[in-house]
Amino acid sequence: MKYRCIGISFLLMIAPMMSSSGQVSRSARERESIFDRKINLEKEVIVSIPGAPRLCDTLSLTKKRINVGDCMLYVEEEGKGTPLVLINGGPGGTHHCFHPWFSAAKGFARVIYYDQRGCGLSDYNPGKDRYSVDQAVSDLEALRAALGINKWVVLGYSYGGFLAQLYALKHPDRLSGLVLLGASPGMWVEMKPGRQYDFLSAGERARMREVQTQLQKLAKDQNWADEKTLALYVYNNHRNGDWKRQHFYKPSREKLSQIALYEWNYDLKNDFRGGINNSQNGIDMTGGFVGCPIPTLILEGKWDLTWNTDKPGILAQNHPGARLVSFENAGHSIFDEDPDRFFSVVRDYIRSLPRIPAAEIEPYMRYVTEWDRKQKASPLYVIRSAGYGRSSMLELAKSYKREWCDTAGDMPSMLKMGFAQYESGNYSEALYIFERMQQNAEKKDQTGTVALALIWQGHMLDLLDRRPEAIARYKRVADMNLNDSWSHSQYQMQYQVSPYARERMETPFVRIDNKEK
Repeated sequence: MKYRCIGISFLLMIAPMMSSSGQVSRSARERESIFDRKINLEKEVIVSIPGAPRLCDTLSLTKKRINVGDCMLYVEEEGKGTPLVLINGGPGGTHHCFHPWFSAAKGFARVIYYDQRGCGLSDYNPGKDRYSVDQAVSDLEALRAALGINKWVVLGYSYGGFLAQLYALKHPDRLSGLVLLGASPGMWVEMKPGRQYDFLSAGERARMREVQTQLQKLAKDQNWADEKTLALYVYNNHRNGDWKRQHFYKPSREKLSQIALYEWNYDLKNDFRGGINNSQNGIDMTGGFVGCPIPTLILEGKWDLTWNTDKPGILAQNHPGARLVSFENAGHSIFDEDPDRFFSVVRDYIRSLPRIPAAEIEPYMRYVTEWDRKQKASPLYVIRSAGYGRSSMLELAKSYKREWCDTAGDMPSMLKMGFAQYESGNYSEALYIFERMQQNAEKKDQTGTVALALIWQGHMLDLLDRRPEAIARYKRVADMNLNDSWSHSQYQMQYQVSPYARERMETPFVRIDNKEK
């Protein structure tokens, strides 16, 4: 998303047990978990990641490159049986995260790993338009055809779960099953904030900020490639506790090297994540799976801190008839934290898949066509599907109606409408929108959103030459003492909330032009 700064995202020795207090019993496990709450702040900033083997090279896999039209995708296969294609997370992750765990599935499935266009070992080629989720789904369908597969089970992990659901909406006739693993919901619904920082101490977060500053300076002074800087961010952050945001167990040092070296590689030059995020933000799959005949399995870790406790139920509600399985002692990547139960559940699911008659697929495809038409006619779709570049913002400003503040009052929509009016120079209307955004957030007790709305009110008041009022808004935020970080990449802005507000109390905001076309 363009408005929130979100961070990137081993072996289970013994199945852990939970005590009545909710802690992991020490006698039942051997690995450090988030419940140990150990704080280990590394004094050194590592500038050379220790070597670790690429697991693809240690496994018996068939490797190939598949032409999907204007791009070659890197593909691996192992096993026989029902085709099972794995879509990794991100945006910007790679298939490597599934190794070596999914080799356990080769006894009951033809396991297909691949890197999406612009990621990992596949071609870095944005195509004639730009990287997008629609493009990623088209590539996946082209891959199926190139492999000569009629129907397959699609397993989507994290952001890959978003792509898997979008694929199911576009190509339900090519699915024999759908597995959503810690999946992004892809829905424009109110959800509780994620829990990613619940187990991170203030010291760890402060140390990661220090490391980021040091790496930025080193990268500039030594002219590092962006790819090297990204890998070092990932590695150093995980060493200072960042693993606690998505893992239940602390990864080994070797695993940390593999994560940094092989699991976050994407096209930085052509803004892969920007293109994907813009297109993803414009899609709402709420209500899209009513009457879907595809057997759907939803797998959730209880301690998947990417989300809050309401997320599994919200996702399951959007997939009537789906089976929801929860894993008590797992985080975001269940397959490497409770592998025995995970692969048992997946094996039983695949072996029990029924044949889906065309008579059930056809009416569902008609439903999706009509559902899609209604979705695209709504004001919320007009707002959320608009890009954050200048031309898109100006188009949105022209379409805007004040009553949209009543029908599209969620934070992302309000923020985007406010940005659109700011882009067009209509600072008074932008101020009105940010004031409405504040009111909505106060009703829901969303302190961070209130602070963001106040900051942008201050910006607009500065631009309207109403400096005393602007200072009053900034002071409210300064007094909140919030250290949350926000970024608006189209303006190349990144700041900590309350410290930034204190700066603006001293120095007025000056208009920043959109850096994206």
